[in-house]
Amino acid sequence: MVDLHCHILPGLDDGAKTIEDSLAMAEEAIADGITHVVATPHASSDWKFDYPRVRAAREELSARLADRLTLATGCDFHLSLENLTAIRGDPRPYCINQKDYLLVEFNEFSIPASMDQTLHELQLAGLRPIVTHPERNAILRTRPERLRAWVAQGNYVQITAGSLTGVFGPAAQELAWTWIGKGWVHFVSSDAHNTGRRPLRLKFAFDEIARQLGAQRARDLMVDNPRAAFEGLALPYVPDVEPVAAMAKRKRFLFF
Repeated sequence: MVDLHCHILPGLDDGAKTIEDSLAMAEEAIADGITHVVATPHASSDWKFDYPRVRAAREELSARLADRLTLATGCDFHLSLENLTAIRGDPRPYCINQKDYLLVEFNEFSIPASMDQTLHELQLAGLRPIVTHPERNAILRTRPERLRAWVAQGNYVQITAGSLTGVFGPAAQELAWTWIGKGWVHFVSSDAHNTGRRPLRLKFAFDEIARQLGAQRARDLMVDNPRAAFEGLALPYVPDVEPVAAMAKRKRFLFF
């Protein structure tokens, strides 16, 4: 399995605090059957993204693990004006494995209509945005049509493995399964922060998806798609999602 979203690097944000914490998280991942991990520290107003420091931390952890786990870097990119200005210079440090997939995070207080254009502009710049854990976002839970529109426009979606088993509450759990069923979800990642409530494990979610939806869907979301994103390739599993405008037009035709 390939994990595209975790906070394993020490001392960079609210994830691992020490190198010992990072090593413990890595050992959990290895035991769980995870082969590739993308360390994605927050890039936000609370946590400044320092790429040289991120790379140094990755190199130290990788050396301590003797290459038993393939580690790459990216970030949990908050869609702020400061970040959007910074990424125009060179987006690669922010992207998964310095390719072109970018994890993007929305806050829970406001998602202005201008964010639709922001995502489009990121695409025009050659990036492939991945909306992170929308099932945990209070706004998107009540406005799922916005998520649908973003997916129809070619953006991608990543949900958190723990959401599938109720770790983040029943609302997040219900929507995670609903959106997977609708074909709106392209990745399941750990968003691990520690070895407690937010561990670097995926097998429990893989097994539950396989049980409910079949082994191939589990592979799509936790092996094949994330491996393609890790390598900067087109995703093999991208269900068709009808644009909201087209859906509304079809309904008017049917009913009037």
